Amino acid sequence: MRKTLRLIAITLAMIALNGCLAGKYMCDFALLPEEHGNDIEGDRAKAESRYPGILSWYDSLRDKGVFRDTTLIGENGYRLHGVFASASDPEKANGTAIVVHGYTDNHICFLNLVRMYRDDLNYNVMVPDLHYHGYSEGRAVQMGWFDRLDVKRFAEMAHDIWGVSFMVVHGVSMGGATTMMLSGEEDLPGYIRAFVDDCGYSSVWDQFAHNLKDMFHLPPFPVLTSANIVCRKRYGWDFKEASSVRQLAKCELPVLFIHGDKDDFVPTAHVYKNYEAKAKGYKDIWLAPGSGHAMAYKDHPQEYTQRVSAFLEKAKNL
Repeated sequence: MRKTLRLIAITLAMIALNGCLAGKYMCDFALLPEEHGNDIEGDRAKAESRYPGILSWYDSLRDKGVFRDTTLIGENGYRLHGVFASASDPEKANGTAIVVHGYTDNHICFLNLVRMYRDDLNYNVMVPDLHYHGYSEGRAVQMGWFDRLDVKRFAEMAHDIWGVSFMVVHGVSMGGATTMMLSGEEDLPGYIRAFVDDCGYSSVWDQFAHNLKDMFHLPPFPVLTSANIVCRKRYGWDFKEASSVRQLAKCELPVLFIHGDKDDFVPTAHVYKNYEAKAKGYKDIWLAPGSGHAMAYKDHPQEYTQRVSAFLEKAKNL
């Protein structure tokens, strides 16, 4: 009996040790990726390949001084970069849009949405590089959690620039999760009046559990549990705390949920959890037919633009 108990204890200790080592590896793998939006030229090439002509549009406006760079100090004390531009017809601007990029992306990666807001919808635009992405400083990817507070600071800066009373925050993938996490904050300024989530996850825990199963064929315990402990000790936040669902439960402002019905990176099931979690205030949902992850606009640019435009008009009149 003693030998059996000793063997069980040794086995459990080995599992725990291996789980800790695997958890540290996963935390590094997920939050300290080698490429984290810092390959600007590579991302420029990808943007151009998806949307031919987008770079000539952007570079021309930069050369004319329409797009300008800015920086601010983020929630954790790091200097964060962003770009901004006034609406195509500034005197008749319909509002301001904060466009939030995804995991390992930067301000270049969703110029299609920036152009949609500025040229098609006549909105001023502010586009941050999130913590540890693009030209911004930072310790590690924050998966939207502290990013939500950084985006709030960029929204305050945008309001200082333009002073427009209607602002929408629109994010894609991790940016979508950032947007939803921001939506539940209790002290939002009155000019932030709507949110658009495009393929954001329901929580960091849910997303990492899916990635762990999909990429490594492993269950959440013990690796994800260990990685969560590492993240909490290193960076001060928790995979379960970083929850779109919990934040949406507190949100009373309008939210449009967009998700590709063929998304297998952030599974489409996440959007149903997010949609159901928002029990207060106006909400709408669109499943982009046949679209994979972050491809709804690429596949359906006209319908995407029309649905966002209709949602914003509805939100303005609430």
